Amino acid sequence: MNTPSDPIVIKDNTANPAPIGLLGFGMTTILLNLHNAGFFGMNAMILGMGIFVGGLAQVLAGYLEWKKNNTFGATAFTMYGMFWLSLVVIVVLPMTSFGATLKPDGPAMGWYLALWGLFTLMMFIGTLRLICILKVIFLSLTILFFLLAIGKFWPNESLEHFTGYEGIFCGLSAFYAGMAAVINEVHGKDILPTGAKKS
Repeated sequence: MNTPSDPIVIKDNTANPAPIGLLGFGMTTILLNLHNAGFFGMNAMILGMGIFVGGLAQVLAGYLEWKKNNTFGATAFTMYGMFWLSLVVIVVLPMTSFGATLKPDGPAMGWYLALWGLFTLMMFIGTLRLICILKVIFLSLTILFFLLAIGKFWPNESLEHFTGYEGIFCGLSAFYAGMAAVINEVHGKDILPTGAKKS
């Protein structure tokens, strides 16, 4: 029987929100970088994915990671969700009557992307104590942001297409990690390896 001095332990029975964040990031990143690689132009499909899947789904995953006391997951998903939402605003706002004069030039976008690259580099350092697939995701994303920034400072079509393929790899790695988390949990064993340490 509990006495007033006994701590109350609340068991967390909620599901793992990481697959939602990883899939939201991965799927949207793949589609944007298919565009960067030259497969199709910028269109409402990418913007819609950016708002709802890359943006809102990741912010939701970040909130749920916060509830689980996971600072890394909460920071990563919330920040990258906001990245996608801000990117959509940057693309769409200049198309409106009140934002027509606000379109950022190449150097402005270069600094925007470089700052995200710096943030991602710091997050990559955080993955050095985590599973291998997260190292792959964050290292490839760091490279992606810096390549995108370079492309804005010094535009080059060949570099843009190369960056697109690197981004597709990054997105696919996040997609793989998200599906691995779901499939491995369902089967109770590692069907898709992620480089997790065996307990």
